[in-house]
Parts: sequence; structure tokens; C-alpha cells
Amino acid sequence: MAEQILWEPSGRFLADSQLSQFSAFLGEQQGSPKNISGAADYAALHEFSIAHRDVFWRAVIDFCGVIYHQEADCDLADQGHMIEAEWFKGMTLNFAENLLKHQGEDTAIVFESESANVRSLSFNELRSKVAQVQQKLKACGIQKGDRVAGFMPNIPETIIVMLATTSLGAVWSSTSPDFGINGVVDRFGQIEPKVLFSVNAYEYNGKTHDCLAKVEQIVAQIESIEHTVIIDFVDHDKDMPAGTVDFNQWLAGTDADAELEFTPVPFDHPLYILYSSGTTGKPKCIVHRAGGILLQHLKELMLHANVAEGKRLFYFTTCGWMMWNWMTSTLATGASLVLFDGSPFYPNGNRLFDLVDKHGITHFGTSAKWISAVEKAGIKPQETHDLSALETIFSTGSPLMPESFDYVYHDVKADVCLSSISGGTDICSCFALGNSNLPVYRGQLQCLGLGMAVKILDENQQSVIGEPGELACDLAFPSMPVYFWNDAGHEKYKAAYFDKYDNIWCHSDRAEITEQGGMVIYGRSDTTLNPGGVRIGTAEIYRQVESLEEINESIVIGQEWEDDTRVILFVVMQPGFELDDDLRKRICSTIRQNTTPRHVPAKIIAVAEIPKTISGKIVEIAVRDVIHGKTVANTDALANPEALALYRDLPELNS
Repeated sequence: MAEQILWEPSGRFLADSQLSQFSAFLGEQQGSPKNISGAADYAALHEFSIAHRDVFWRAVIDFCGVIYHQEADCDLADQGHMIEAEWFKGMTLNFAENLLKHQGEDTAIVFESESANVRSLSFNELRSKVAQVQQKLKACGIQKGDRVAGFMPNIPETIIVMLATTSLGAVWSSTSPDFGINGVVDRFGQIEPKVLFSVNAYEYNGKTHDCLAKVEQIVAQIESIEHTVIIDFVDHDKDMPAGTVDFNQWLAGTDADAELEFTPVPFDHPLYILYSSGTTGKPKCIVHRAGGILLQHLKELMLHANVAEGKRLFYFTTCGWMMWNWMTSTLATGASLVLFDGSPFYPNGNRLFDLVDKHGITHFGTSAKWISAVEKAGIKPQETHDLSALETIFSTGSPLMPESFDYVYHDVKADVCLSSISGGTDICSCFALGNSNLPVYRGQLQCLGLGMAVKILDENQQSVIGEPGELACDLAFPSMPVYFWNDAGHEKYKAAYFDKYDNIWCHSDRAEITEQGGMVIYGRSDTTLNPGGVRIGTAEIYRQVESLEEINESIVIGQEWEDDTRVILFVVMQPGFELDDDLRKRICSTIRQNTTPRHVPAKIIAVAEIPKTISGKIVEIAVRDVIHGKTVANTDALANPEALALYRDLPELNS
């Protein structure tokens, strides 16, 4: 593993950062480290946060200014199994109240549409809009524990209706409008929402996409929906379905000056319902607790990323990805949110970099795949953009390759904290992430998350450093799901994370904790290749293949063959290139020279498209199932299910 340092924080920054302030705050109470100026100091703080979890998370509450109503009887009650741990038992709070605690005329949200229409809301205007929606939800009979759903793009109204929902102690769930009808029904149909919000249409890649026909069928199939509210988002000459109401008409008669009400709920009360990808069956409904999500997000945003008042955070995401939920918590820090909905390549690949300059974005989030794509497109914003406001770049969704680190520091911005982060929908947060107080090492996530007892376990279930293994967590943490929906006895919950190890969360990622205290992710362990009994992470192959200019993207799977597994690589070519024997040899040579002979694919096959989930993740398991003649259980979870047909009955796989 390379140990090249690509960026380090300045001494002045270290003294002023929120992590340093928090460490001093904690030190005054507990005698823990008072300064975080290097990996050793951070390691000591992390160790304290694990050994004294209740003290640490209480300090997060106090330092981050969490508003709560009733004090806890007990900060942490471990009940034997991690699932049964109770956090801050007796405490009551309201999630929306904490996100809306900042008031005044400073900007809360800036939104830019794909067609470049810009609008903004101050913190006072945001509160006023939430108050109006709250009044109507109450009139609809929404109470604590009821579900409200959004079939929505990433626009201010989505945040407004989420905040109004959670202000009443109700539960919010959302998908993006590019989901198919069955995909939406498979999700919302399980949780039985009373109110559904949707837009009339949305823009993507220069085209308008209708939502009203989908809404009509969704409502017809989910009997629990009593009210359907349509937001007029795009000029769209379509009649609204019968029984629906226009958002602005729905709000008519509400009092924009009314005081907001906040219903106190227990710390473990349901807040969000998120969903597994659903590529192996109906999506699992993952229920997240109000207090746990609030604390975890504040810790990650304020302590790890140094988000604070005066900053502006942007994340390229849809409302069907957990990064939307994570991003939205920025409001609790007093920083501003910058939202964008549309194609990140419309009208060209500079679109998101244009947003950074136009709106003064300080914290910019995207996917590793997007960074790779703009690199391959030859985009060099260092030469064309100012980017002076930009302090941090977040990357997630898949492992960020070392070459992408090089690209960011050479062609995007040299003085920036590149924070590759990794967690998931399962925890709606991170196990390993960035740290603006620590150096950035090439190819590494900077650190383990505070309060997260992360381990890498080898095949003998021993904790290891400096070698790959299973990413696990052996102590409870606040952002664990409180339960799965309709899961008697936690059977689905335990099967998802606790089947491999007894009472140890297994995240099914293959990873390594480095000697520098960072982490490298090698890919999903359930897609780990095993040729000749040697375990290989798919990310190790992607790194080599996608470094070649001829290759746009790739997907690699293991094919059962002659009592063993052989590696099959599928590639999508860049325009103007073809996969010939010379390129095949060069791919194999590149992989062999930079990894091992075991990594070299037995077959390399060109395909037109790679199947992906709606959030943009490639689906290795689905492709593996197809080439073995198995049925993919739920293609509605895919953005391009038709692509699976490209992998069926390929003659190259029969020899």
C-alpha cells in the first residue's frame, strides 16, 4: 500500500477546527486528548470514543447543541445483543426542531434546476413553509408514527415536506421519480403511507419526464394512500389524475406566520424508512431512529467534515439514496444546502464544477464513478474554474481508486481535503470517512468514524491491520437500524448483518485498516472472487482496467467453471475504440503486472451497457445470476433492467 501524502491541513486550521474544539471540550470533562494534530492524537480520541461510548455520545449532544425535551434516564443500556441496545432511554427530542433551530435571513437552501433556474430560501422562509405544510398534514390526520412518502426529485419541497412530517413525529420515506411503478409499490406498499407527495414531471438530460401516469398507477395499487399532493415542478401539459391536489392549492388558507409545533418523540422513535437495493427480492424496509440519525450525522458533518455556519454543502444525490438524508442534516449545523436535480453531464461535464463557483460551495459531494467519468472526459477544472471556496470533496458509492486521488489533486484542486467515505443505507451514515484534521493518503479513506468500533476480521475471526478481511463492528452504535419493517423477532435484521458472526455486525465489505489508521475498501465481500481458492476483491481489478483510456467502465464476476471459479470481465468501450486481441492482451498484462496472475480474467467481453441500481451502483450479483441462468428477482430496482439481457446466453461463456 502506497503511503504518499497528498494533502495536509495547515496549523492554523487545526487549532480552529470543530474537531479540535470538541476534543478540548471533551478533555475539560474527561482528560481525553486536547489537540488533534496527527494520527496518534486521533487514534487516542477514537479509542476513547469506543471505550466510553456513553460519555462520547453525550458529549456530541452537548457540543453540537442538540435540542431535547426530556432528559435520559440512562445514556446507554446494553441488553446483550447489539440490536437490543437502548440509547438515551427516556430522552425525548424532535428531529425537525433540530434542523430548524437556526433562524434569520441567512440562506438555508439554494436550488438550481437542470435548466438553470435558481431559487433560494432563508432559514425564516424555510420555517414558514414547513409550518404551512405541517398545518395541512395535521388536517389530513397525520400523527406520531404515521408514514408520509415522497416520489420526489432533489428539490426544496422534498426537504420541506420531510421536515413537516418529522415535526409531527411521523415517519418519512422517499424514492426518486426515475423509479419504475413496481419499484415504488414494492417499497411504499410495505409501509402503507397515508399521504403521497410527487412532482408532475422532472428534467433529466434535456428532456422532460412525466410522473403523473406513474402516480395514478401507484395510488391505485397502494390502498393506504388517502391524500396525493402534486408539486408543479416542470411546465408540463398533462392533466392531473383524479383525486390528486395541486401543492399550492392544497396550502391555500394556511397561516405562513403560524408557530411551528414540534412533537417530542423518544430517542429510538422511527424517523426514516430506507430500502435495500431489492435486487434479490422485495426491498427490505430499514427503519432508522430519530436520535441516532441526528447524533451520527452531526458527528460526521461537524466533527469529521468541519461543516459549520457560513459553509455551503452540496451532494449530487437523488431522494432514493441515503446521501440525500445525510446531506439534509446539514441544516442542523447552520450551514447552507445547495441542491441540484438533473444530469451532472448536462449540458456538459463541467456542470457540477460550475455550481461550485456559482454558489460558493465549500463542501462538494459526489460518487467515485462521477469522478472517474469526468477524468476520462478530459475535464480539468483547475484550468477553467476558480474553485477558491472549495475546502472538501466527498466521494462515495464505490471505492475511489488511487488514480482518482491523483486526478483530483492534479486536475481539480491541489489544496482540498479529499474525503472518501464508506457506510451505507443500512446505517444511513459511515463506518470510515474523512477527517479535515488528518492528512490524505493516496487511495485511503482517512479514518474510522468516532464512536464506531470497526474491525477487520480475518478468516479466523481475528482482528487484523494491514491485510484484507471482513469489515465488522462489534459494539452497538446509535445509527444502527432500530428494526426492519414487519420483521417479527428481528429475523430479517439478524440475517442481514449477524449471520456470519455471533453478535458482531458484518457489513459484507472486504476492506483493510492501514498502518496509517485509514481504510481501503476492496469491494463487496459477497461479490469477492475466489479463483483457485484465492479471495480477490473486485475493486482491485476495476482499478487496473479503468485506468486504460479505451475503457469507459467495467464489471467483473466469477463464473462457476470446471469445479472452480474463473474471472469474467465485461467492458464498455469509450467511443471510437474496439475490443480487439491486442487490447485484451494489454488489459491482462496491466492486471498481471499490478496485481497477481490470479486477478487476470479468463474472458474479456465487450458489452454495450452495465446494469446499475437507480443510485448508480453496478450490480455484480445480478449479472452473475444471469450468466448462470438464474432469475433476477426484482429488476424494478435497476435503472436499466433491459441491460441484463446483454449477458444472457453469451457464446463466449461456454468455452
